[in-house]
Amino acid sequence: MICLGIETSCDETSVALVTDEKKILSHLTYSQIDEHQVFGGVVPEIAARSHMEKIESLVKECISLSGIASQDISCIAGTAGPGLIGGVIVGTMVAKSMSFALDKPYIAVNHLEGHALTVRLCEDIEFPYLLLLASGGHTQILITHGVGNYEILGSTIDDAIGETFDKTAKLLKFDYPGGPIIEKLGSKGDDQRFKLPKPLYKKPGCDFSLSGLKTAVKELIEEKPVWENQDLYDLCASFGKTICDVICDRLSNALLVVKNKYPALKTLVVAGGVAANKPIRATLERLANDYDLRFVAPPLNLCTDNGAMIAWAGIERFKEGFIDSLDLPPRPRWPLEELRR
Repeated sequence: MICLGIETSCDETSVALVTDEKKILSHLTYSQIDEHQVFGGVVPEIAARSHMEKIESLVKECISLSGIASQDISCIAGTAGPGLIGGVIVGTMVAKSMSFALDKPYIAVNHLEGHALTVRLCEDIEFPYLLLLASGGHTQILITHGVGNYEILGSTIDDAIGETFDKTAKLLKFDYPGGPIIEKLGSKGDDQRFKLPKPLYKKPGCDFSLSGLKTAVKELIEEKPVWENQDLYDLCASFGKTICDVICDRLSNALLVVKNKYPALKTLVVAGGVAANKPIRATLERLANDYDLRFVAPPLNLCTDNGAMIAWAGIERFKEGFIDSLDLPPRPRWPLEELRR
């Protein structure tokens, strides 16, 4: 079977055709970074207008590049939430229109489930697996029991990991998106120079709290009027190391839960845009090795928002019999716990 996936939840317009044999026939993404960079972050109205301008041509080109005819498509999947509602509406309306016109099933995909299932497009991974899902404004530790079946162990009580990177980068007057810049500069620095707070570190549970870390960076910037390049390198390195330490601590608590409740679970997965951060990936790989687990992360090009993950999630849900009505509304908020099973 072949699924067409459409992703428009934030600032990437992405379309892909994927088969149930895990082959990506075609995959196109238009990034809006240049349009939002001057504002230091994503402007929802600009994002929605850009999706409207690009989506039709991307769909046509994607089908053309795949070498298949429109009628060869088995189902149409579109991100129906969570996300910036203007963009989500654009994507779902295109997906629903194609579903109606081609008389093909429509699959409403939860953006977070798209990230959660991406690794199964890339490799043969059985359920259940422990997942750190860090995408945009979302940070969660959960057990993926199956399609539409997620057990949340912990989440953020304030800022998500990606938000903390971007907000800290903005404090440092870096361009948007700031996370990759912090990672790049941090590779040149001393990660022990600045002692930054680690909220909830060594505390029970699996929840995150990162707003205090961002505030500590703000106070350092205000205390030091002039920053040399090496100062910035060291601060970025110390910031990145602190994030890694917090992630490792929170996941260690989760692994104790897994060991007691699900001893057969053998895989640790990271997904979402933050999964592209190399120090975080290295930290998680070491942690997995310590607990005798297999560590899996998507390739870098499938960590950020993309149509291939939506197409694959569409295939997974279609196989489970989850076909959606064309009157299903798009949702700006859509917790994984509310997915149909």
